Amino acid sequence: MFQQNRRKHYTQAFLFALIGLFGIVGQTWALSFVYVANANGTVSAYSIAAGTGALTQVAGSPFTAGITSSSVTVSPNGAFAYVANASGIGSVSAYTINASTGALTEVTGSPFTTGGPVPISVTVSPNGAFAYVANNGGGVSAFTIAAGTGALTPVAGSPFTTGVNPRSVTVSPNGAFAYVANSSGIGSVSAYTINASTGALTPVTGSPFTAGSGPRSVTVSPSGAFAYVANGGGGVSVYTINASTGALTQVAGSPFSIGSNSNSVTISPNGAFAFVANNNGVSAHAINASTGALTPVTGSPFTAGTLPNSVTVSPNGAFVYVTNLYSSSVSIYSIAAGTGFLTPIAGSPFVEPSPASIAFTPDLVPAPAPAVVAIPTLSPMGFILLALALIVAVAVQRRRILTGRTGQ
Repeated sequence: MFQQNRRKHYTQAFLFALIGLFGIVGQTWALSFVYVANANGTVSAYSIAAGTGALTQVAGSPFTAGITSSSVTVSPNGAFAYVANASGIGSVSAYTINASTGALTEVTGSPFTTGGPVPISVTVSPNGAFAYVANNGGGVSAFTIAAGTGALTPVAGSPFTTGVNPRSVTVSPNGAFAYVANSSGIGSVSAYTINASTGALTPVTGSPFTAGSGPRSVTVSPSGAFAYVANGGGGVSVYTINASTGALTQVAGSPFSIGSNSNSVTISPNGAFAFVANNNGVSAHAINASTGALTPVTGSPFTAGTLPNSVTVSPNGAFVYVTNLYSSSVSIYSIAAGTGFLTPIAGSPFVEPSPASIAFTPDLVPAPAPAVVAIPTLSPMGFILLALALIVAVAVQRRRILTGRTGQ
């Protein structure tokens, strides 16, 4: 009887261990999807190979969007995708995202008119409550997002005044400030405070702030401490952000020389590197954590396709993706964690018709408990070996106990 109870207890322990192990696996290896807005009026959807960054097209892709799709973004909860359509009446197409397949279904009422001409850039606030659209013909449109459906409703007072020919819009990580790159005139960045209740925009004192020639893209570092602007005339302007007011102050050495026709800038999730799509390819720069200043990575710039016009980093910080508008492709690179050096992955570049913008579903995996922090870094084969080791350990211990009982 004692031996039978022991067998039962160890069987239960083994099963619970396996459940715990594969529970961790289930939480860690979540599917990620990437979306590409194409100038031909479609949006493509792909699943991502976790180990390599390679793309596999989702069933039903590409999905229909508006005329001249120019920008795509995904809500922070991964439930909705939004595409800015630059031609026609000027609109934003909204979609629900199938969490299992990545497929897109257009939201009822989509596309939504922006109230401004030539929508060219779209972003969603970190809390998922508001969407903002830079209209290249003038103004930035603001919308509230229906939490259950993803539908858009214009904010009172929208569109809000910007500089000349706004080209890009972003929101700070804390959701307090919005920034718009104005590509014509003196070249500037408009800064706004965001009303947390309504989403309405109020210009920051001193806005707009001077940038380089022809600003085309603006982003904020994950820490919220710095803003980066890619200037179409060349170089990247770097600013510190006043945490209280949102005002911008250029850092020493700004703008930094980064090839010709800088079209897009993004920052790695850990804030260590900046990547810029320009006519020379994709440039990589280390970021000074104290000042925000940029230093070129050895080997930069790295070869891309023709007219690299959008760049982003995967949520896990392992890969860089660049859309090449004129060569109809997406270049993908692995990032060397310590240096920021880029290496093209196998199969890159991937064919994509007239890609204009690229965005990911966010990493929604919950942070593991401290006791298992190292486990999620294992490869799938590592998990298999770990399971086998657990089986052997339980079997050995069980045999020792049974042998001991037999010898008594």
